[in-house]
Amino acid sequence: MYDAMLAETVMFPAHGGDEIEGYLARPLSPGPFGAVVVIHHMPGYDGATKEIARNFAVHGYLALMPNLYYREAPGASPDDAAATARAKGGVPDERLVGDVAGAVRYLKALSSSNGKVASIGYCSGGRQSFLAACSLQLDAAVDCYGAFVVRTPPEGAPLKVSPVIDKVSDLSCPLLGLFGNDDQFPSPDEVNELEQVLKAHGKTYEFHRYDGAGHAFFGVDRPSYRPEAAKDGWQRIFTWFGEYLAS
Repeated sequence: MYDAMLAETVMFPAHGGDEIEGYLARPLSPGPFGAVVVIHHMPGYDGATKEIARNFAVHGYLALMPNLYYREAPGASPDDAAATARAKGGVPDERLVGDVAGAVRYLKALSSSNGKVASIGYCSGGRQSFLAACSLQLDAAVDCYGAFVVRTPPEGAPLKVSPVIDKVSDLSCPLLGLFGNDDQFPSPDEVNELEQVLKAHGKTYEFHRYDGAGHAFFGVDRPSYRPEAAKDGWQRIFTWFGEYLAS
């Protein structure tokens, strides 16, 4: 098998017809491949999340990460763009859904696509992955420690969003959730509450929780990194996508 990949910046039409930037990583063999919309964390469109997109390409997926802060700070560094977005309370939910919808359309139009698309997100992106899966027709979704799905942010938090647990009935696809038991956003109680609502609505889901892991345990460049939890989490993700994104 031809083992090569291409990663590059692309522009694509997103919410409201706006052209925004995205980071596309894809295998160079013909496919067909399942596809993943990678939703970055609150620190933004950074090198660590681009590496995640490339990891999906290495494992045989098309991956597109939209730059959710492109409108606020085109051409700015990830840190500056994230600061600008935080000052505005984060990305509006309606715009986020429109941007993910644009990424889905872009991925499905690629000649090597098999037509199946999932979302995955980390931190604020975990909440946004859940929101996208409740707002669009996706084939699978992954929520990596998404905060504020169940409860509102505490007073003074930079993210100004509302809970989206009321959208569970609209969840369009199987959901994988990966959480740290030492996390506070979301706390174990919040994860339990979300699980109960998913059960009550008869949704297909699978949650895994890791002792000794807090928020951002996938972050290889952060003190919060927990290798054992992250390794197991990656295995769960590829098993999940292998089941729901296969041709």
